Amino acid sequence: MATREDQLKAAQSALQSGDFDRGLTAAKVLLSGNPDDGEALYIAAVAARYLNQFDIALEYLSRLHRVMPEYGRAWQEEGHLALAVGDKSKALEGFSRATRFNPALGASWREQAKLLAEMGRTAEAQAATAQLDRIAQLPRELLAVTNNLHEGRLLRAEEICRHFLRNNPKNVEGMRLLAKIGIELGILDDAEFLLESAVAFEPENIQLLLDYTDVLRRRQKFDEARDQAKALNQREPGNPMFQSRLAIESMQTGDYQLALKLFDSVLEKLPRDPATLTSKGHALKTLGQSSEAIESYRAAIAAKPDHGDAHYALANLKTYRFEDAEIYAMRTQTERADLAFMDRVHLSFALGKALEDRGDYEASFKHYDEGNALKRAQTRYSADAMTRELAAQKEACTVDLFDKHAGSGHQATDPIFILGLPRAGSTLLEQILASHSQIDGTLELPNILALAHRLRGKRAGQSRYPKILHELTADQLAKFGEQFIADTQIHRQGAPFFIDKMPNNFRHIGLIHLTLPNAKIIDARRAPMDCCFSGFKQLFAEGQEFTYGLHEVGRYYADYVDLMDHWDAVLPGKVLRVQHEDVLDDLEGQTRRMLEFIGVPFEQACLDFHKTERAVRTASSEQVRQPINRKGQDAWKPFEPWLDPLKQALADTF
Repeated sequence: MATREDQLKAAQSALQSGDFDRGLTAAKVLLSGNPDDGEALYIAAVAARYLNQFDIALEYLSRLHRVMPEYGRAWQEEGHLALAVGDKSKALEGFSRATRFNPALGASWREQAKLLAEMGRTAEAQAATAQLDRIAQLPRELLAVTNNLHEGRLLRAEEICRHFLRNNPKNVEGMRLLAKIGIELGILDDAEFLLESAVAFEPENIQLLLDYTDVLRRRQKFDEARDQAKALNQREPGNPMFQSRLAIESMQTGDYQLALKLFDSVLEKLPRDPATLTSKGHALKTLGQSSEAIESYRAAIAAKPDHGDAHYALANLKTYRFEDAEIYAMRTQTERADLAFMDRVHLSFALGKALEDRGDYEASFKHYDEGNALKRAQTRYSADAMTRELAAQKEACTVDLFDKHAGSGHQATDPIFILGLPRAGSTLLEQILASHSQIDGTLELPNILALAHRLRGKRAGQSRYPKILHELTADQLAKFGEQFIADTQIHRQGAPFFIDKMPNNFRHIGLIHLTLPNAKIIDARRAPMDCCFSGFKQLFAEGQEFTYGLHEVGRYYADYVDLMDHWDAVLPGKVLRVQHEDVLDDLEGQTRRMLEFIGVPFEQACLDFHKTERAVRTASSEQVRQPINRKGQDAWKPFEPWLDPLKQALADTF
C-alpha cells in the first residue's frame, strides 16, 4: 500500500506535468484519510483553479487557511484565484499577505508590482519590484533557506544555511537567516553572536542593525538594545520607525517617560498610527495609568477598527468592561472573511472576555475556543513531547546526581525563583515580596531557559540535556551560576535579593540547584481547574503554547504536579509551595511564611502590596494594583458544560 509520502509525490508530479484532473483526484484520496492535510489541500486548490473549478478551489483554500493560517503559498494561490475571476483588489490582498508570511515568494512580489502599477500606486509598485530584484540576487541556497524558514521547516532551513555558510563564511544574509532560525528555535546566544558578527562586516546594513537590536532585547540585554536603537535614531532623528524602536527599547529599560515622549513625537507625524497608539497604551498601562491607556487603545481602534491588538489590550486590562457598541463592532469585524489572522485571534479572545463579563458564557466560550484553535493550528506544540521532556528530568535528576555535586555551584544567596504555571498567582507573590525593602522584583527572566538550551547541544533532534548534568564539573557549575548573577544584574535596583518569575523554570529546578544551590525556590500553585481555565482564556505573547487547548493545558498541569512531586522527593525542603487559595484566606500568614523562608524580617509594606509603585508587565498588572480579592476563584464553574476535556486531563490531580 502506498504511503502518504508516495501519494503526495504522485499528486505533486501530476500537477507539475499539467495533469490537473489526476492531481485533484490524488489530493482527494489524501484528504479522505486526513481532511486537514495542508499539502493536499494546497494541491487540490491549485488543481481546481487550473480546471476552472473556482468555487471548489476557494473552498479548498478556505479549509487550508484554517489549518495553516500563515502559509504564504496558500495566500499566493488566493491571489492567483482572485486574478482568475477578475477581482484585482482581492488578488492584491492575497499576494500582499503571501509576502508578509513568506518574503521569498517572487511570483507574489511580481504580481503586486503589476497590480500596484495598474492602480497608479507607483511608489509601492517600485518597492515591490525592489523586493523582487533582491530575491533574484539571492543565492539559490538562501532562497531555499528563506522558504523553509517561513514554511516552518526550521531544521531543514538550518541544515541548508549551515552548509552554505561553510563555503561562504562572511555572507551577512546567510548569517542573518541563521540567526533568525536560532531565534525561532530559542537559541538566542548563537543568534546574538551571528548578528554581532554580521554587523561587524556591514555596519551600515539597517536590517542587520534592526535584527541585532531585536535579539538583544530578546536576550534581555536591555541597555545594549537601547544603545543600538539610540544609534539608529541618531542616524535619522526624525524617522518614525527609528523613534518607535527607541521608544520600545526605552520601555524595556524602565524609561517610560522617554518612551511616551517618543511615541508622542511619532504621533505628531502619524497621528492615527494604530501600532504606535497601542504601544503608547501598553506603556501607560505598565505605569498604572489605566484611564490614559484606555484612551490610547480606543484611539488605535478608531484609527483602524480591525486592529485586534488594541481590542485585546482593553480586554487584557481585566478591569475593563466593553460597551454594547464595542461588542457589536468586534463581532462585525470577525464576520469579515479577509480579516488578518492575528486580528482574528485577538478579537476572539477580546470577545470571549467581553461576553464573559456579560454572563453570556456559551457565546464567551465559543470565542475563547475559536481563538485557541487558531493559535493551536499555528504552533508546533505536542503534549506527548512535553510529557517526555519532563519525564527526562525525573530520570536524570536523581538523589545520586545531587549527592555527587553536593557543595558545587555558585554560592550566592541573592536569587528567589517564583515558578509554576502561568495564571497561578505568581505575579501576586512577586508583588508582595517586591514590596519588601530587601527584595527587588524584576521580570520573567530567560536566563535559566537559555542555559538549558545551550546544554542541549547543537545536533538537531538530539538533546544532551538533562543527561549532561552528570558530566558537568564543579567549575562549570560554579561558572554557570556566576554568569546568571552577572547577566541578571541589569534588572536589579540594589536590594540584597531579587526575584526571577519565569514560570517555566519549574522544569529546570535540578539545574537551578546545581548551579545556585543557595537560591530560594517558591512554587506558586493554584487549584487546577481555576489555573488551567485561566490559562486557556489568556492569549500569551509567546512561550506558553500548552494553553491553546483544554486537553493540552490539563495534561501540562498534571505533568507539572508530577515533576514537582519528584523535586520534593529528591530535594526535600528545597521548594516552598504556596497555594494561591491559602494566600486569599490568610495573606499575613502566608506572607510571613515566605519571608521566613527567604530569611528576611516581616515588613507591613508586603501586606500593602497594592500601594507599591513599580512597573508590572504581566497580564495581572491591573489586578495586583488592587487589594486582595477572590474575583478569579471558581471562574471556571459557569463554563463547566464545555470543560470535559480539561476535567479528563486533570483526573489524577484532584
